[in-house]
Amino acid sequence: MALALFDLDNTLLAGDSDYEWGRFLITKGLVDEAYYEAENNRFYEQYKQGTLDIYEFAAFSFQPLAERSMKELAQLHAEFMEQVIRPMIDKPAQALVDQHKEQGDLVMVITATNSFITKPIVQAFGIEHLLATEPQILNNRYTTKIEGIPCFHEGKVQRLKNWLAANNMSLQDSCFYSDSINDLPLLEKVDRPVAVDPDEKLAALAQQKNWESISLHA
Repeated sequence: MALALFDLDNTLLAGDSDYEWGRFLITKGLVDEAYYEAENNRFYEQYKQGTLDIYEFAAFSFQPLAERSMKELAQLHAEFMEQVIRPMIDKPAQALVDQHKEQGDLVMVITATNSFITKPIVQAFGIEHLLATEPQILNNRYTTKIEGIPCFHEGKVQRLKNWLAANNMSLQDSCFYSDSINDLPLLEKVDRPVAVDPDEKLAALAQQKNWESISLHA
């Protein structure tokens, strides 16, 4: 069984779920608008430039989770899915996922965005397997800390290695779809790296290395 790996934000989704969650919290009046918007934009720019400190970002982005009950968060996420995420699921992205499943591939999303945000999105695509950055949970509440290895940069490679070992699988005949230069460590590990609507740095590298480049978002 071949492994078909997908990044989520700006790859399967026509946008960034982590960034949009921050904007959603602002529109709901649940965070201080001026401060949260400025920080959300700052971290997003750092991510795009490949300079993000994932621990600093987690301390910021997990704070609204830590302040709310699991029940309240589930209700907010359901609203977020309908209002923000479903319009970001383009037909070509869903069709590519379905194609891999029909071929008998094991489909997995591997994303730096935390599992609270991403798990329902991945389920909406009909994908069973997810590796994401895990927020720590204590006494049935989120904290502002990361549990284990963040699923980011080299962390994606390590998290996947651990999963492969636990499931007696390998990267033979594997492919990985991503838009971001941040995913270079994993793109270099798979048999078939595919740049999807890539950022400027990844587009240049994909051309240099003769990697496949596709668009899932018009």
